[in-house]
Amino acid sequence: MLVHEVMSTPAVTLRREDPIRHAIRKLYGHDITAAPVLGDHGELVGIVSEMDLLCGAFEPDPRASHRVIGTSAGPAPRRVGSVMSTTVTTVTENTDVTDLVDLMIARRVKSVPVLRDDQVVGMVSRRDLMAMLAAPDTVVREAVVKALREQFPSGPSWEVTVHEGEVELHGHAAEHLDQIADLLARTIPGVSRVRHT
Repeated sequence: MLVHEVMSTPAVTLRREDPIRHAIRKLYGHDITAAPVLGDHGELVGIVSEMDLLCGAFEPDPRASHRVIGTSAGPAPRRVGSVMSTTVTTVTENTDVTDLVDLMIARRVKSVPVLRDDQVVGMVSRRDLMAMLAAPDTVVREAVVKALREQFPSGPSWEVTVHEGEVELHGHAAEHLDQIADLLARTIPGVSRVRHT
C-alpha cells in the first residue's frame, strides 16, 4: 500500500507568522497533532506539533505549591515560527506504507507531511494508519473482491475470506495469475497479510 491511499488531504497548514493561539485552535479544531508550516511561496519550512505549542503556554499556579512562585521567566512565544521545528521528516505520495511506519518508529514522529515536487499535498499520521487497520473485515473483503473482478472480469475467480485484516485466497489458477491476485490483494487498504490456499 502507498502513502497516497491513506494520507489526509488537503493538509491543514500554518504560516510562520501565525499567532500561537491560532495554531492551537487549528490543531485542536481539526483533531490533529501536528501541521506543516509553509513559507512565503508555499514551500515547507517546518512543522509544529502540540508539544511545540504547549512549551511556555502556562505559568505555575500558586495553589499547587507552598513555595513562593517567582516572576515569569519571560514572555510566552507569540508566533509559530518561534516554536516550530525546522527539521522535518517527509515522504512522497508513492512511499510504501511499510517504509513510512519504519520511519515513524525510527524518528519517533506521529505525523509526516507528504510532498509532491516540494509542495505539501497531504499529511499522514499514526491515526490515519490506525483508521485503515480498523476497517471491518467485511469492508476489506468487498474491496478485495471488487479489485479482483476489475482485474479479471471474465475469470479466473478465487474465494476470498478475511479475518482480522488477513486475506485468504482460496482456489488456484495459473501460477502467474495467482501471484497477480496475491499482489493485488496486498494493495487494498486494511489488508495486513495475504495467503493463498
